[in-house]
Amino acid sequence: MTRELALLVIVAVAVLLVGSGVWAWRRRVRRDSALSAPIGEIPADAKSLTVFSGFYVATTRHDEPLERLAIRRLGFRSRVDLTVTTAGVALDLPGQPRLFLPTARLVGVDRASVAIDRVVERDGLVRLTWHADSGQTTTPVDSYFRPQDASAGALADAVAGILPAPTPTTPTGTDA
Repeated sequence: MTRELALLVIVAVAVLLVGSGVWAWRRRVRRDSALSAPIGEIPADAKSLTVFSGFYVATTRHDEPLERLAIRRLGFRSRVDLTVTTAGVALDLPGQPRLFLPTARLVGVDRASVAIDRVVERDGLVRLTWHADSGQTTTPVDSYFRPQDASAGALADAVAGILPAPTPTTPTGTDA
């Protein structure tokens, strides 16, 4: 095999791999096109509690940390400033409009170690579960964040402080 032929084979394989990646991403974008994140500003009557700088890692299907969603504006890893307010959480990603997750959309917050291709020390990521719009309904999704100047526990505690109170359930089959 000549050098020129070997080079052609390598270039052809590289083009095939890049083309396959582009095709797969476009399929994912089409699949997740119904999902959207709420764009908006922090309500005027909301009190800012704290701001965390760090990294936005990914948004995945709820409880599936390896299934990335291609939600518009949340498809790629980026820097982020999270503002925790009395009315919800604002996400400021560079070059994007502010995303605001009101407390009514927030489901829960906890800590994680793995999301997509990011593995960190134990409980080094914050997993924020919220409801994304999907047509006429909402779909629970998990967004992962890595705080830079504060601990993951501090961010998780700040968000946990604004979560809506869980609705009490009455046990069935018991005498009161």
